[in-house]
Amino acid sequence: MTIDHGVRFIETVGAELAERFRDDRIDIVATAATLGIPLAVEVSRALGLDDYLVLQKSRKVHLKDALRATLTSITSHGKQELMLDRARLDAVRGRRVLFVDDVISTGSSAVAALDLLHSAGGDVVGAGFLLQEEDAGADEVQARGVRLVTLGRISLREL
Repeated sequence: MTIDHGVRFIETVGAELAERFRDDRIDIVATAATLGIPLAVEVSRALGLDDYLVLQKSRKVHLKDALRATLTSITSHGKQELMLDRARLDAVRGRRVLFVDDVISTGSSAVAALDLLHSAGGDVVGAGFLLQEEDAGADEVQARGVRLVTLGRISLREL
């Protein structure tokens, strides 16, 4: 969703998500590669933060020892992994983390990200999404005690 709109759109929705989490004292914003990256940048900027964290999905040389979480996404074929570079553990450990992404549907990607951030020692206090497709994914996030904010809803049946 983020690649289909201009820079001003991402800046605007990033600021709107940030405003919804302003009182949560966020230390770092995290996202999953790739479509969540522009959103993480703008939410971080709007919160006055100078760092953000990307959970990678493709294997890279520097990620051979990464923390990993397996997931199945409805937008990709087969199993995937989210990876957190061990060199970035201090960015998460003991810090208040906000996870953001473009869309939540089944919740598989979001739950894998939340679990990975938690296993790295992060205190995940919120999850923000531009759009929500299904209730099941949102329920899975909230079942982990994470406050969920979505800016809109879409139906897979309408696509």
